[in-house]
Amino acid sequence: MKSKPFNPRIIALALLVATATGIALFPTLQKAQATQTTHTTHVVPQQSHRIEVVFVLDTTSSMSGLIQAAKEKIWSIATTMASAQENPDIKMGLVAFRDRGDAYITRVFDLSDDLDSMYASLMDFRAQGGGDGPESVNQALYDAIHKISWSSDSNVYKVAFLVGDAPPHMDYQNDVKYPVTLAAAASKGIVVNAIQSGQHEYTRPAWQQIAALGHGEYFQVEDSGNTVAVSTPFDEKLSKLAAELEDTRLYYGDAATKKAQQAKLDANARLREELSSEALARRDTFNATASGKANLLGERELVDAIASGRVELDEIKQENLPATLQAMEPRRQMEVINEQAQRRGQLQQEIKRLSESRSNFIKEKVAAEGGAEDSLDEKIYRAVKDQAAAIGLTYDSDSASY
Repeated sequence: MKSKPFNPRIIALALLVATATGIALFPTLQKAQATQTTHTTHVVPQQSHRIEVVFVLDTTSSMSGLIQAAKEKIWSIATTMASAQENPDIKMGLVAFRDRGDAYITRVFDLSDDLDSMYASLMDFRAQGGGDGPESVNQALYDAIHKISWSSDSNVYKVAFLVGDAPPHMDYQNDVKYPVTLAAAASKGIVVNAIQSGQHEYTRPAWQQIAALGHGEYFQVEDSGNTVAVSTPFDEKLSKLAAELEDTRLYYGDAATKKAQQAKLDANARLREELSSEALARRDTFNATASGKANLLGERELVDAIASGRVELDEIKQENLPATLQAMEPRRQMEVINEQAQRRGQLQQEIKRLSESRSNFIKEKVAAEGGAEDSLDEKIYRAVKDQAAAIGLTYDSDSASY
């Protein structure tokens, strides 16, 4: 069969179409390349492991020492949980309880990755009420299991820490007793640990049974909490850098979203005013971890949203942009966002370096003083390390984060 000769007109037309298409796509390709360059610098790996932890805390008068310890150490506990190789997402919740006849029986704060706001709520608690021996432990456990928005995912490490010094009232009518509640916890895959404050013999049997039925651990600590508390030469510098890091945040969204964002900023400001430099250093160390990112940034943070590719700047309405950017030209807006991203990266590296120096300083001092095996820090770490292994979380450190 004889082949047909090439038609010069068809060849010319094909070349013309290819050239025109290339010219038309060139700005898009440029934009894609620029976007790719920005994204490569700031992308954070996706996290596939999660921890949900709820503290069920007796806030009656006899618990003043341990409540204060909890206020000081909650960030260390978060950092300890974040130290798994898999960089888990972390949500925390709180159930505060007293007894019938007190100002409240329980107060429930649902799971959230906004640990600052949860912590601000914890700061408001004062040890009051109680005094008659047993407390409303049954109600507290029921609320922790049934009024908290636990995930139904079996691959999430779900854990509650019951903390108190008195046994439950087993004489109350219309009260779901803890064996029933703990059976429900087991069906939901929630582990319940029991931390006894003090050495009251009449409390120990119930606390041990709660831990056994909750498939958790029982341990006893002193009324003071027996936590590791060490000041370091790095605390103040760490706090200063962390405040600068927080200043790199730019928020976008509608009026309702911005109102919620302002509430988070107000909580941040309160923590910076009221926390000790040691507690701030613990918080700032947690925020510098991959797990602490959600607490640091919150919802709809523009610098991270642009860098990660979740949104494009031209997709956001002008009135929903941060007030500082609204009057700028788009090109200048991107320059400001990129400047903040670059500054954020530098600060995070400095904070990471200081956090490591702080951690080494504390571990050396603790070792020189004979170790901290009996501290609340270590007991919680050992429980978390053993229990979280069931969902594939790996903790390599020999000790907790302090």
